Amino acid sequence: MTIATTVTRNGLISIMLISLFSCSGQRPANLGISDNKLAACPDSPNCVSSDASDATHRVHPLALNLPADDAWKIAQQTVSEMPRTTIVSLKPDYLHAECSSAVFGFVDDLELHFRPDENIIAIRSASRMGHSDFGVNRNRVEKLRAAFAKQAGSSN
Repeated sequence: MTIATTVTRNGLISIMLISLFSCSGQRPANLGISDNKLAACPDSPNCVSSDASDATHRVHPLALNLPADDAWKIAQQTVSEMPRTTIVSLKPDYLHAECSSAVFGFVDDLELHFRPDENIIAIRSASRMGHSDFGVNRNRVEKLRAAFAKQAGSSN
């Protein structure tokens, strides 16, 4: 094997490894609140939302079983304590966090929309890349729901 072949092969391997372990993807432009709703899920099964109407994507919002402002603070704290999760935007009625997978560093977007007038916190969790997430986003939301309920002292 020549030196040029070895350098080329090592360069290709390096590029493959960098791309494999840098799976954050671009932050979607449609994040946030529009018409008092979180963004719709795409047709792919790698997104769940309490604003979705179809069974494939639908999850229940967090119910506020205590004073609304207390519940919102508990939700923020619960998200901040989730492993490999970073809150990137926090507003009086909206939270956006990025959640990274343990092995490959895939980044998913988790959004909460505080709706005290409806007595809920709406939730959306979506993968940035790929088609299927093998239930990761739905599982994340259910773990968040359980942790929120535990901290809020309810059976959310």
